[in-house]
Amino acid sequence: MSTAAPTVTEVLDVLVVGAGFAGLYQLENLRSRGYSVKVVEAGEGLGGIWHWNRYPGARVDSEGPIYQFTRPDLWDEFAFSELYPGGDELRRYFKYVDTKLDLSKDIYYNTRVNSAEFDDTANTWTVTAENGSTFVCKYFVLCTGFAAKPIFPKLPGMDSFAGINHHTGLWPEGGIEFAGKRIAIIGTGASGVQVAQEASKKAAQLTIFQRTPVQALPMRQRQLTDEDNAKIKFDLADRFSRRSASFSGFDFDFIPKSALEVSEEERITTYERLWECGFEFWLGTYQDVFVDDDANDTAYEFWRDRTRARIKDPVIAEKLAPMKKAYPFGVKRPSLEQTYYDIFNQDNVRLVDLHEDPIETITPTGLKTTSEEHEFDIIAYATGFDAVTGGLTAIDIRGTDGTLLRDKWSNGVRANLGVATAGFPNLLFLYGPLSPSGFCNGPSCAEIQGDLVVNTIDYMRDNGLNRIESEADADAAWSDHVAELTAEALYDKADSWYMGANVPGKPRQLLNYPGGLPLYLAKWDETVCAGYKGFTLS
Repeated sequence: MSTAAPTVTEVLDVLVVGAGFAGLYQLENLRSRGYSVKVVEAGEGLGGIWHWNRYPGARVDSEGPIYQFTRPDLWDEFAFSELYPGGDELRRYFKYVDTKLDLSKDIYYNTRVNSAEFDDTANTWTVTAENGSTFVCKYFVLCTGFAAKPIFPKLPGMDSFAGINHHTGLWPEGGIEFAGKRIAIIGTGASGVQVAQEASKKAAQLTIFQRTPVQALPMRQRQLTDEDNAKIKFDLADRFSRRSASFSGFDFDFIPKSALEVSEEERITTYERLWECGFEFWLGTYQDVFVDDDANDTAYEFWRDRTRARIKDPVIAEKLAPMKKAYPFGVKRPSLEQTYYDIFNQDNVRLVDLHEDPIETITPTGLKTTSEEHEFDIIAYATGFDAVTGGLTAIDIRGTDGTLLRDKWSNGVRANLGVATAGFPNLLFLYGPLSPSGFCNGPSCAEIQGDLVVNTIDYMRDNGLNRIESEADADAAWSDHVAELTAEALYDKADSWYMGANVPGKPRQLLNYPGGLPLYLAKWDETVCAGYKGFTLS
């Protein structure tokens, strides 16, 4: 296994950044077609986000059987032990894939890319890593994922805390002992929910600092027996075949009806059914829930009433699941939970509403809010990521006129089909801004969008072409198309990472394509059938 990149220059057809689902799919497909290709990965193991997700309770919120590669020779011989696998099991899965496909021989681990510059004469990228390694490649393919750059809140005194403190995205591999500790969790997104569930079992005192209530859905976790896995595998190929026809790359889709056109009895019956099925309550609901506020109210009220029924204290219930929605249901990414709302019935768990009592400073012994000093042994920052764009703009990527990618996008992303941007030839990014990414099952996007990129590189080679560059007008047209779809929906009514609103100073725009996979693929086909209209090929 390669553990670091060579310190001499390596010349390649394709350099891929990131060893998650998307990067591994690129690697296996490109090398099988005869390209010289390598992957560079900042971590010391493959799996992408699942290499880094070491925090207690880390768990995927898509069903394991659909959250994997679709190659029959991979899924036929692997079985998950739980319906929703945890981080350890996902790392086991990636090791299995590595063994089957011999991927690591072409991956340089512990190799973080810090800069890339395009040679306008040679039509190549020169890519440099922090360890001094250099790569020259024709195509530079970025698979950094939507959660590659953790962000911390900007609070005074953060360096002064004498206890243990970590971001959930940078959790130490060996873990931290929670038993008998006073623990603070700042943030209530997916990682905050999952850490809270685990910490509540052991902590002497757990205090959760909430800015906005999360709309978490029941996970319905269960162990999978050999018989369960045999049944799953029986129709798994058919489930995979349905992914590209659905909005979100799952094997289910929105109900082609309005929530308002059916009777209340039918609507409640439908919601009861979806309530048992994880993300189906989110992405398999009535087709107008994300575009019509009244339809959205019906989903929110169902969620609210089922959630409040689990919380004994009416004051806490109002903070966690307010009678009047804080934002439309589902326009911030929901989490799946197992015991999250139940833990607030425990004597050792406390909720602090940061709208009522904001944090003023971190102290050597804990933190101070407007009204109170809190003492803690551990602070967990579940404060999310500079999502979708952060992994790209963290690298000094310099285009044809010397402009850095982060500077080009400083006033908002312009990216043709969510894979390329003008002034940066032969640079392609997957699971990136203005692509279906954040609304899509990760492995589905890795494969479906991954095929589009691999086929594009094939087209270039087969036609003797050396350079592909998005046109500025096409960038603007795609961005306008995304903005038009956004204006028709309710996403802008929430301050979410979908909108870039979790990062101070980041331009407010929907960073993911809200039209769904089928429309996205249709738009891509239009472009290809018109000879890659919107791109300059030479």
